[in-house]
Amino acid sequence: MNQSPRGLLGFLPTTALVACSLLPPLATAQTSSNSEEWIHVRVESREDKTKTVRVNVPVEMAVKVLPAIKNKNLCDGKVHIDSGHLDDVDLHTMLDALRIAKDGEYVTVQSKEDDVRVAKSAGFLYIHVTEKKPSDKAAKATGDKDSAAKSTTAKESKVEVKVPMKVVDALLSAGKDELNVVAALRALSANGDMELVSVKDDDNTVRVWIDSKSVAN
Repeated sequence: MNQSPRGLLGFLPTTALVACSLLPPLATAQTSSNSEEWIHVRVESREDKTKTVRVNVPVEMAVKVLPAIKNKNLCDGKVHIDSGHLDDVDLHTMLDALRIAKDGEYVTVQSKEDDVRVAKSAGFLYIHVTEKKPSDKAAKATGDKDSAAKSTTAKESKVEVKVPMKVVDALLSAGKDELNVVAALRALSANGDMELVSVKDDDNTVRVWIDSKSVAN
């Protein structure tokens, strides 16, 4: 394959993280005490166990604040995609096709560099990507298969995304060349508690989830 799937598949978790990462400076904004659902982002350093970043944002506040943010491609609660393309892939058309398609395994890639799985089941879109990095040269040189295997496992980067198809519908509601983040947040809130994104690499572990608790566990 000429194009790594990571460029495209990494866009969805990035969109979720961008929406959340822009909100902490505005955490003092007024919000209703009746907020039920919260978006949580937790980033933990794998090297420094004492370093953890937690972001907890009421969905209601995010819905109110995001339209006021104008930051590069994020404006008025929508993410603009230049010409509707990402690395020569029409993202909008692809998501629309997934929305109306039947359940099944759409993409399965197994290679020395990546394992990729894209599937749709019971109203959810699943994206799993495992990036395989070279194992330690020293382990290979000694011929120690166990050490090489452990090194390979430790150097894997994994991304797991679970998105309700109703959220995909909401994202597409902005029209051509845009993703409606605010509408997606409303759809997420209506869907209830769930984990959205899990990322594990050499440096950090990242979780993005939504539930009714104001403090992340």
